[in-house]
Amino acid sequence: MESSTSSHHKLSVGGILIALGIIYGDIGTSPIYTLKFIIGDRMITEDLVLGGLSCIFWTLTMITSLKYIYLALNADNKGEGGIFALYALVRKYKAGWVIYPAIIGCCTLIADGFITPAISVSSAVEGIRLIYPSIPTMGIVIAIIVALFIFQQFGSSVVGKTFGPIMSVWFVMLAVLGTNYLLQNPIVLKALNPVYAFKLIYEYPKGFWLLGAVFLCTTGAEALYSDLGHCGKSNIRIGWLFVKVCLLLNYFGQGAWLLTQQGKLLGEEIPFYSIMPQQFLFLGIVIATMATIIASQALISGTFSLVNEAIKLKLWPATQVLFPSASRGQMYIPAINWILMAGSILVIIIFEESSAMEGAYGLAITVNMLMTTSLLVFYFTIAKKSIVTATLLGLVFFSLEGMFLISNLDKFNHGGWFTFLIAFIFFVMMFILHKARQLRQQHTEFVDLRHYENILKDLQNDLEIPKEATNLVYLAVADSRRYIDSNIIYSILRKRPKRADVYWFVHVETVDSPFTSKYSVDTIIPQRCFFVRIKLGFKVPHRVNLLFNRIVHDMAKDSEIDLISPYAPLQKHHMMSDFKFVILHSWASTDSEISLFDGIIISGYRMIKSISLSAEELYGLETANVEIEKVPIMVGPVAKVRIKRESGNV
Repeated sequence: MESSTSSHHKLSVGGILIALGIIYGDIGTSPIYTLKFIIGDRMITEDLVLGGLSCIFWTLTMITSLKYIYLALNADNKGEGGIFALYALVRKYKAGWVIYPAIIGCCTLIADGFITPAISVSSAVEGIRLIYPSIPTMGIVIAIIVALFIFQQFGSSVVGKTFGPIMSVWFVMLAVLGTNYLLQNPIVLKALNPVYAFKLIYEYPKGFWLLGAVFLCTTGAEALYSDLGHCGKSNIRIGWLFVKVCLLLNYFGQGAWLLTQQGKLLGEEIPFYSIMPQQFLFLGIVIATMATIIASQALISGTFSLVNEAIKLKLWPATQVLFPSASRGQMYIPAINWILMAGSILVIIIFEESSAMEGAYGLAITVNMLMTTSLLVFYFTIAKKSIVTATLLGLVFFSLEGMFLISNLDKFNHGGWFTFLIAFIFFVMMFILHKARQLRQQHTEFVDLRHYENILKDLQNDLEIPKEATNLVYLAVADSRRYIDSNIIYSILRKRPKRADVYWFVHVETVDSPFTSKYSVDTIIPQRCFFVRIKLGFKVPHRVNLLFNRIVHDMAKDSEIDLISPYAPLQKHHMMSDFKFVILHSWASTDSEISLFDGIIISGYRMIKSISLSAEELYGLETANVEIEKVPIMVGPVAKVRIKRESGNV
């Protein structure tokens, strides 16, 4: 079963509405603060206003529209998007380096998820000071953030249906308010000419560093790509046509108002709220606050998608993943939800004001976008064999995003260090998991199973050896019936002989197709020993216990096995035979010489495993019939020891 189509993926009004609720919150609320941060404490001039607007227009056109809406959405993995879906498309070409852009992209997106809810909600709620100047806003913002994260457990489908209509009202409001001022001062449309953007960057004093503020208009684009599986490509693209028009009308409306303020400082004025009629201001603040709550949703749901994929690719600690809604594309990860909530609250406490948070915002996501660009260039070069597209993509977007990265580096000492620190912590964790997995694969030995068939038969027939279980099931690293993990043979024959009527060797493989769910069975010894290979997509829950139960029942129907218990009292009542799962944990042998680097990786891996879900919880196994064994492996040369026998009389 490989279809990932859901009712939300087909082009429909309902699908577009859900896309508005899930996808476009982050980009959709950027008009609240982007121009405010571009102007900052500078004197308002025509060059500054038109240059800023021109940069916003061409950033939305080049990065959001061209790169993400057109190119990235075409690089989908059977309807799924995001940097790990892209990685899954290109890793089969055996380029080892592609894992690192994927890991860095994941870490920086999660780090951005700490700051997005805080700055979005704070920037809207602070508008209430225009009516009540002395009101403390921090407590209100924290209360809203807590409520938002509690709401996540009901599923993004519920969230989308709730938020979609609100966002529709929001975008219509943006368009109407912007159009009102744009009609009064249409000269602002000159900013469509890219010459004004170049003048701002190259001629305006320190204009290049303003790109860090300009970049805020497109920070939600990466989450848009990650959320592809929630809504579908067509709904996202049609929705963007509507969203972009509304955004530009509002930006240019703010610009038209700013041109009437030339020669002044912005001070406490917020351009977004300044274009609202006074009698509408309170309602506008309420709608803006609701919209910024939704802005956080795009990052949160995108983060859930990314982490779920990372877990299946064994690049993230085993963590509980829930699917609270009907569509498989929607999920809830409790641990990530509460980590993001704690991080967002920490941001609010540290930085207090949205203007202070601006220094921490955008730097990490710029790195994320560069990582996506590098994988897209590789994808169009190798998979699509479109050298022209790949070359143009690389030249254009490495240049654009490189400029944004350099300008954002100016934010490092003003708060950018926070998101970089968070991203670095997650990167170290994922790097350790990746290297530990490589270390295990490098030192895991495999033996020819044919050499052990007769030994297994003799063991099964030797009634003097106590029976371990009727059916003994091992989870195997080996992916074929020919060679099996030496650890499994060690467990069955050498550690303590384990007799069973039937031996099962089960290999679970995560494949690049997101919703694959299929299996194959190879018979090693008829009725007595089988190798089962289960292939699951990186979006499919790995409920191995249920899947294996389904497999053995299918085999029983085909008379390949007998599921009735061999014990007479149970056989009499047609009771099902017993199964026991054995999970082998590789453990670095103390007899091996371990390098300092490998020792750090092993120690880090053990620490991460101690806070992860256990293997039985991850695979959905019943703890009553699971045995955990530690098996030593050599991760380096055998340690050299010297000992001399003393001669003497006893």
